[in-house]
Amino acid sequence: MNESFNLDDPASIDQFNAMLSEFYLKNRRPMPWRDEITPYRVVVSEIMLQQTQVPRVLKKFDEFIQIFPDFAALAQASLEDVLRAWQGLGYNRRAKYLLQIAQEIMNRWDGVVPDDPAVLQTLPGIGAATAGSIVVFTYDLPVAFIETNVRRVFIHHFFQDQADVSDKEIYPVLTRTLDCAHPREWYYSIMDYGTFLAGAIENPNRRSRHYAVQSKFSGSDREIRGRILKVLLDGGPVAGDIIHQKIQSEKERTDRILGQMIHEGLLIKDGSLIRFP
Repeated sequence: MNESFNLDDPASIDQFNAMLSEFYLKNRRPMPWRDEITPYRVVVSEIMLQQTQVPRVLKKFDEFIQIFPDFAALAQASLEDVLRAWQGLGYNRRAKYLLQIAQEIMNRWDGVVPDDPAVLQTLPGIGAATAGSIVVFTYDLPVAFIETNVRRVFIHHFFQDQADVSDKEIYPVLTRTLDCAHPREWYYSIMDYGTFLAGAIENPNRRSRHYAVQSKFSGSDREIRGRILKVLLDGGPVAGDIIHQKIQSEKERTDRILGQMIHEGLLIKDGSLIRFP
């Protein structure tokens, strides 16, 4: 687990990949989007997994897929229905992005997910890491991308004595070690091993230049946003000047957050009422 590998030694790279394969063989995590792979299931899971741990996504994924079984069904849904199905996952802008992604995939590509990460990055809510993961897990193509578990594994095994490690330094190492014959399974093994490392040692990502501590949910703006959405999902449109009372929050803060949500297109102001688009 603490072994250091040498990028300049082909044998060392082989040992690194052999370690990953052995770990994955013994510790593979069953996940519905891995056990039944379709482009739609991959896209939904990858958007859900942004900034959200696997156990929370596992609780929601199958339920969401039952409500919206494919891109066509999701593309025709209302934002309100998608947000209702999304409840419990947080970062609700992702629900709106996922709806827009489904609409774009249906309208621009007749329901076919592009296999080019650069094209996928033109869709809302999809950055380089998500675009790469969608292509790898959908089409089993060898695309280099870095997310938190990938970063953790490479910093731990290839940058053991280094702080302030940038992703630019990791990319060449990843490219040299990537199993181009079996990229999907290779990334699965990296992610499962990275999750294991997170609980076994001090987080190597603290030595990443990109490391940031996630803010606490309790008392955060994210919590207020969730309360606002719940009020509207449970009871329909609400007068804007009383929402702060319903969610038991300060009016000035509630109004500020409402303004953000309206700007993002999650809500609209219809006269004195706040409602879904």
